[in-house]
Amino acid sequence: MSKLWGGRFAKETHALVDEYCSSLAIDTRLALQDIEGSLAHAEMLGKTGILPKTEVEQIITALGEISTQVRLGKINWDPSAEDVHSEIERLLREKCGPIAGKLHTARSRNDQVLTDTKLYLKQTGAELLAELKETKSSLVAIAEKNVNTILPGLTHTQHAQPVSLAHHFLAYFWMFDRDAGRLVDLLKRADECPLGAAALAGTSFPIDRHQTAAKLGFAKPTENSLDTVSDRDFLIEFLSFSSILMMHLSRIAEELVWWSTPEFNYVTLDDSVTTGSSIMPQKKNPDVAELIRGKVGRVYGALMGSLTMMKALPLSYNRDLQEDKQYLFEAMDLSLSSLKVMRLMLDTAVFNHARMESSLAGDFSNATDLADDLVKKGLPFRDAHEVSGKVVRYCLETGKYMENLTLDELKPFSPLFDQTSLTVLPHLAVMQARSSFGATGSKQVIQQIERAKKNI
Repeated sequence: MSKLWGGRFAKETHALVDEYCSSLAIDTRLALQDIEGSLAHAEMLGKTGILPKTEVEQIITALGEISTQVRLGKINWDPSAEDVHSEIERLLREKCGPIAGKLHTARSRNDQVLTDTKLYLKQTGAELLAELKETKSSLVAIAEKNVNTILPGLTHTQHAQPVSLAHHFLAYFWMFDRDAGRLVDLLKRADECPLGAAALAGTSFPIDRHQTAAKLGFAKPTENSLDTVSDRDFLIEFLSFSSILMMHLSRIAEELVWWSTPEFNYVTLDDSVTTGSSIMPQKKNPDVAELIRGKVGRVYGALMGSLTMMKALPLSYNRDLQEDKQYLFEAMDLSLSSLKVMRLMLDTAVFNHARMESSLAGDFSNATDLADDLVKKGLPFRDAHEVSGKVVRYCLETGKYMENLTLDELKPFSPLFDQTSLTVLPHLAVMQARSSFGATGSKQVIQQIERAKKNI
C-alpha cells in the first residue's frame, strides 16, 4: 500500500518498521470522529471556494457512505495500513477516485488526529458524566434509607465516633461530585478545535477555522498552531481526573471488601456481583470490588506514561505523541466500566443494620461526649478529656461498657456528673448530638440529602 507521504522516498519502509509504527489496531476507534472532522473540513473547503462545490458534494456523499459502513461494522481494515486516517482516505479514494486526495487540502494529519481525539473525549466524556450522575443518585438512594442506621466511624482504622450510614455514603457522593466538576472543567479547556493548525504553522489557504470549530461543536479554534499540534494537556488532565475517580472507587471497593467479611458482616453483596472458589464450596468472593482496586494501577500507569511521554518534548509535533490514544482509551474504558459495576454492587447490596449497631457496643466511641458533658458544665476541655480517659481506663479494668455505667460509678471521677450525663452515652444519642452544618446528626443528614438531590 502506497504511503500518503511516499513521494520523497526511493525505498519502501521495512515491514518491521511498518508494523512497529502502525497505530491502526488502536485508532480505528476514532473512525467516526475522523469522518465527522472530514465532513466539516470538506464543507468549509467548499464554502471558502478552495474546492469546487461539485467535488465537495462527491466527497461528502462518499464520507457518509463510509460512515454508514463503519457503524454497521462492514469495513475490512487493511492490517498493513499506517493508521485509521490513511485507511479512511483509501476507502474514500475507492469511492470517488483522485478527488479524494483534495480533502487533505489545508490539513495535516497532526491537526486531523488531534481533532478526532478531542471529539472522542468530548463525546465519551459526556457519557462518563452521565455515569457519574447515576452513581451519585445510587448513593443518595442508599442515604435516604439509612439516615438513622448507625455504625462506627473510624480514624486510623479504629473506632472513633458513631456515624450515620447515610452520612458515610454521602461522603462518597461529594467525592464523585468533585470528580464531575473536574471533568466538566477539563472538558471546557478541551473545547477548542485544532483543525486548521495544519502540520505546525497553519496554512496559506483562506480557510475559516471558526466555521469548522462551530460545525464540530467546539467553542472556538485553538489560538496558536505550534501549541495546538504539540498539546496533550487536555489528555493528561483527563488521565489525572480518571486517576482520582478510580482512587475514589477503590476506597469504596476496599470498604465493601472489608464489610463483606464474616468479621465485619456489615454487608451482603449480591450473587450477581460475586464469584466462588474452584476448590472451596463455601466461598463468596468480592471479586468485582477487588478488581476495581487492581485496575486503578492501570489508570495511574496511563497518567505516568503520558506525563513521561511529554517530558522534555520540544515543539512542535513529535511521533512520541502517537502513544497518547492508548492511554486515553484505557482510562476511559476503565472509568466507565468501573463506575457501572460499582453502581451495580451498591444497588444490590444488603446492609446488616443490626450488626453495624452491635459493633459499637463497648467501643468507647461515646467518650468524647462524656467529656463534652463536663465542658458544658464549666470544666475546661483538657481537664474533661483527662476525666473521660480515666473513665475509659476504669471500664477496661472492670470489663464494663461506658454506656452501661451508673451515676454512682461516674460520680467518683467528677462531682459535675449528674443524671443528664447518662443521657449522652447511648451511641444513637452521640450520633444525633452532631448538629453542626455537614455533621452526621439526622437533621443535618436529611438537609444534606436535599442538597445532594438539588446538586444532581
